Amino acid sequence: PFAAYAEFDGLTVVSSSPERLVRLTGRIADTRPIAGTRRRGRDFSETRDLTAELLTNEKERAEHIMLLDLERNDLGKVCAYGTVSVDELMVVEDYSHVIHIVSNVRGELAPGRDGFDLIRAAFPGGTITGVPKVRCMEIIDELEPVARGLYTGSLGYLANTGDLDLNIIIRTFIIKDGVAYVQTGAGIVADSDPAREYAETLEKAEALANALEKL
Repeated sequence: PFAAYAEFDGLTVVSSSPERLVRLTGRIADTRPIAGTRRRGRDFSETRDLTAELLTNEKERAEHIMLLDLERNDLGKVCAYGTVSVDELMVVEDYSHVIHIVSNVRGELAPGRDGFDLIRAAFPGGTITGVPKVRCMEIIDELEPVARGLYTGSLGYLANTGDLDLNIIIRTFIIKDGVAYVQTGAGIVADSDPAREYAETLEKAEALANALEKL
């Protein structure tokens, strides 16, 4: 739903991101975090069972609520007191290869705040940093041997009306010198099963790999 295409000098970005970082429409801001993933089943019955398991999994629910609280806090930095609310809580979105738990947080910008303040408060997205955000970014910088580049950044538009809509750059091809690069990941918490998290990274990349095979 947040697809984007952009060409830069020597670099092309083709994004099929399912995740919104932040949107501003008039004075209403919202963010739509994804946290919790399962592969789609081979048929309707298996997909239904996997969806039910995902929605009742204590680890996945706890992780989602933790990140949802972070997003509420981020919006609370720039929104009027008492206006931040969760208007969609832990709904399932169904994609070609995976299913996700998604929530939506919204609020009304406080007087004197604008879209740039909103971006500053929300970026980078909490679902790709973790909690606490700043310390998690420090750990990412310490542990990851290669800079993420555009991956997990944002792509979107800022209108002259002040409105904006930005995705999170995931499920995205970065094409350079004729080579298409795909980066993917999964959130790690104390209860994570490393094998399950690794499988999730492959499941997220599968749709992009299939798209390349059809070219």
